[in-house]
Amino acid sequence: MTATNPLLQDFDLPPYSAIRAEHVEPAIVQILADNRAQIARILETQREAPDWNGLVLALDALNARLSRAWSPVSHLNAVCNSPELRAAYEACLPLLSQYWTEFGQNRALCDAYKALAASPAAAGFDVAQQTLVSHALRDFHLSGIDLPAEQQQRYGAIQMRLSELSSTFANQLLDATQAWTKSISDEVQLAGLPDSARAQMRQAAEAKGLDGWLVTLEFPSYYAVMTYADDRALREEVYTAYATRASERGPNAGQFDNGPLMTEILALRQELAHLLGYPHYAALSLATKMAESTEQVLGFLRDLAVRSQPHAKRDLAELRAFAAEQGVIDLASWDVGYFSEKLRQSRYAIAQEQVRAWFPIDKVLSGLFAIVERLFAVQIHELHEFDTWHPDVRLFEITENGQHVGRFFFDLYARANKRGGAWMDGARDSWRTASGERISPVANLVCNFTPAVGGRPALLTHDEVTTLFHEFGHGLHHLLTRVEYAGVSGINGVAWDAVELPSQFMENWCWEAEGLALISGHFETGEPLPAEMLERMLAAKNFQSGLMMLRQLEFSLFDFELHASHGDGRNVLDVLQAIRDEVAVFQPPVWNRFANSFSHIFAGGYAAGYYSYKWAEVLSADAFARFEEEGILSPATGLAFREAVLARGGSQEAMQLFVDFRGREPSIDALLRHSGLTEEMAA
Repeated sequence: MTATNPLLQDFDLPPYSAIRAEHVEPAIVQILADNRAQIARILETQREAPDWNGLVLALDALNARLSRAWSPVSHLNAVCNSPELRAAYEACLPLLSQYWTEFGQNRALCDAYKALAASPAAAGFDVAQQTLVSHALRDFHLSGIDLPAEQQQRYGAIQMRLSELSSTFANQLLDATQAWTKSISDEVQLAGLPDSARAQMRQAAEAKGLDGWLVTLEFPSYYAVMTYADDRALREEVYTAYATRASERGPNAGQFDNGPLMTEILALRQELAHLLGYPHYAALSLATKMAESTEQVLGFLRDLAVRSQPHAKRDLAELRAFAAEQGVIDLASWDVGYFSEKLRQSRYAIAQEQVRAWFPIDKVLSGLFAIVERLFAVQIHELHEFDTWHPDVRLFEITENGQHVGRFFFDLYARANKRGGAWMDGARDSWRTASGERISPVANLVCNFTPAVGGRPALLTHDEVTTLFHEFGHGLHHLLTRVEYAGVSGINGVAWDAVELPSQFMENWCWEAEGLALISGHFETGEPLPAEMLERMLAAKNFQSGLMMLRQLEFSLFDFELHASHGDGRNVLDVLQAIRDEVAVFQPPVWNRFANSFSHIFAGGYAAGYYSYKWAEVLSADAFARFEEEGILSPATGLAFREAVLARGGSQEAMQLFVDFRGREPSIDALLRHSGLTEEMAA
C-alpha cells in the first residue's frame, strides 16, 4: 500500500486529485505506528541528557510527517465532503485522539522536556526556544500527566468522545444546510433580488436538473433573500429553515438534531475541567489565553455591552420607525436585514449590491496584494501548475527579494459539499529541520463568496471584501513568520484571544480611501470607485454599529457563560435566553435555534473563546491607530508591525509583542472610535 498511497509519499504540495478515501485510514495507522516506535527510540537516547535537536527537532519531524498526511485529508473533508471521505475521516479521529493523549501523558517525554529546561544548554536558548519548552510543559500538565492512571484513562476517553462529537456536529450542520431547498417557478416571488442572485439561483436549479430558480441555505442564497426579497412570506420561510437548522424545530425538525450533541459536549468539557482541577471549562480555556480570569473576560464583555446598548436602542428605534413607514409595524427577525438595507439605501444612497460592480475578484486580489507588498516588503505572484481539489482553486507564492517565503491556496466560492463560513488553516508549518533545511509554510484560505455567473467575473460585496482581507490577515500571520521552531511559528503557540489580531487588523484597509483606490475598479470599465460613492460608503460604515456590536457580544457572552456556568441547572436555551434578556435590544422568535449551528464553539476552536474576536479587535484597532498617525500605507510602520507581530508568531506572549509595536499596552479608545460608539456620538 505504501507504494501506491499518496499520503505515505514525500511531496511538496499535497497531491489532492490522487487522494482517495481508501488511502486515509491505512496511512494514518501506518504513520501513528511509525511515530510510536520513533518516540520510543528518541527516549532511549534522550532520557538522560536531552538536547534540542535530539528531542525537540526529532519530535517536530514526526509531527510534520503526521500533519503532511492528515492536513490534506482534514481540508478535503471540509471543502469536498463526501460520504466515503467523511467515513474515512471519522474512522481516524479516535486513533488520532488516542495518540495525542498518549503523547501528552507520556511521563518519560515530559521528564525529558523538564531535563532539557534544566540543562546547561537551556541558558543559551533564545526566547522562542524558551517559550516552546514552557508551552510544552504547560501542555503536558493540561493533558492530564499529573493525574492518577484511572483519571488519565478517563481524560483520554473524554478527548476521544469530544473529537467524535465535534465532527458529528459539523457534519449534521452541513447535512441540515443542504437538506432544505425551495424551488421557485414564478419569478414574481423573487421581486427585489438583484440579477446576480437570480442568476446564481437559476444556476443552482440547472445543476439539479430543475426549471426556474432554487433557493438554498448556502449563505449567498440565504443572504440574498433576507436582504432583498420583497416577498415577506418568502423571507419568513427561508429564515425559519435557516434558523432551525440541525434542531428539533422547523421544516426538517428532528433530522440532524445537534441538541443532544451540545448537551453531551458541554457535560464532557465540564468533566474535563474538573479532572484538571479547574472550576469550569471557561477557566480551563483561559490557561492558554491572554485574558487572566473569567471575571476579566465577563467584565470586558459587559462593559462593552453597556457602552453599546444606547447606540443599539437608537439603531433599532430608527429601524422600527422606517419599517412602520413601509407598512410593517410588527418588525420580525426576517424583516431586519431587508429593512436595514432599505434604510441604508434611503439614508446613504448606497447598497451592498450596488458596489459589487466595483469589486471584481481579480481587482480586489491585485489591490490586496499591492497593499501587502507595500506594507510588508514582499512580492506575491500566481502559480499555475499545481494539483488541486477544485477547478476554481488558485495558488499564489510569496517571495522576499527574490527568495521563496511561502505559498497559499485560495478557495473562494460557495458550492455543494463545502463547509460554510470562511477560514484559514495552516497546510504546512514553517520550521528548520535538524539538518538545517528550512521548511516553508503553506496556507489554505477558504471563503464562500458568490461565484461568477452569467459571463461576469465574481463580484464581491464590500462585506465579502472585508472577509477576504480578514482571512488573508490570518494567512500573513502563518506565512510571514521568521520563527524556525514549528511549535511557535506562524499562528502556532499564539494565545487564542490574540490570534484574531492580524486578521481584524487587515480589515481596516477596506475602509480607507488609499486602500479602496487599489482594490476597486468597475468590472466593465475599470473606472475607480467614484469619490461620491466612496464618501457614501464611509458615511455608512458605522450604520447600525450598535446593533452589530451587541450581536457579537451576545454570542461571546453566551459562549462564555455557557462554559462558566455549566452544571448550574440551566440548559443551553436557558443560558442563551438569559444573555439575550441582559444585553439584546431585539429578541428573535423563541423557536430560533441559533446554538445548534454555532459551529465556532461546538465544532471549532472557539469554545469559551468566542470573546477573542472582541478582545483582539481592541488590539487590532489600537495597532491600526499607529498607521492613522504615521501613514495608512507607511512602509516603515508596516515593517514595524511585520517584525513585531507577524514575524514572531507565538514565540513570545502576545501582550509583549503588542507593546513592542505600540510602545504601550492597548487602549479601547480606538475600537470605540472606529465603531462609532464614542460618548459624543451617542448624543
